[in-house]
Amino acid sequence: MTRTLYLHGFASSPQSRKAQYFAQNIPDLIIPDLNQDDFGSLTLSRQLEQIQPWLTEPCYIIGSSLGGLTAAILAEQFPEQVKKIVLLAPAFQFTIHWRHRLGETTLTRWQTETYLPVFHYSYQREIPLHYNFFQDAEIYANYAFKNTTPTLILHGIHDETVPIQVSENYSKDRPWTTFVALDSDHSLNDCLAILLQETKQFLFGG
Repeated sequence: MTRTLYLHGFASSPQSRKAQYFAQNIPDLIIPDLNQDDFGSLTLSRQLEQIQPWLTEPCYIIGSSLGGLTAAILAEQFPEQVKKIVLLAPAFQFTIHWRHRLGETTLTRWQTETYLPVFHYSYQREIPLHYNFFQDAEIYANYAFKNTTPTLILHGIHDETVPIQVSENYSKDRPWTTFVALDSDHSLNDCLAILLQETKQFLFGG
């Protein structure tokens, strides 16, 4: 039986509404806690390293936002183990959007002061995030994806965090990628049933 993992998004957790909905409907779903009890030291590289031990057998990966970007990179690095990926509003090129949203002044202050307060949705409080997070993520900003892993992307047309055009552009010229636009925002929480239906059909054929 193929192992199925769910990678939650940035400033989220395995207890998020979306993660728990998938857990209730996909048997034996594995949801690692990417916070590792130390959200302040989070980096994308740390997430990639954390998931690698789970890739000892063929697996499917469902990834939300930053978890979606993580899933796509893992599919690139471990094509023999990662058989299919489902990306929910994947955070491709997210440092470009962060740079635009935060502004250079805030980024410079973050670099100078080392930590930036970030609201964590699962913990419901601000947590200082180390500048290493942004610096490390820049390494993957223009990651050259060449894998042909069967991919399903579900993205909201009203996404205020990651523009849907990012997923549309990724899907172009990649015939192994199925792209579905949804009438939703970045969270996709108002269309959970559709997410589950599309995911199960894609991964398990039903």
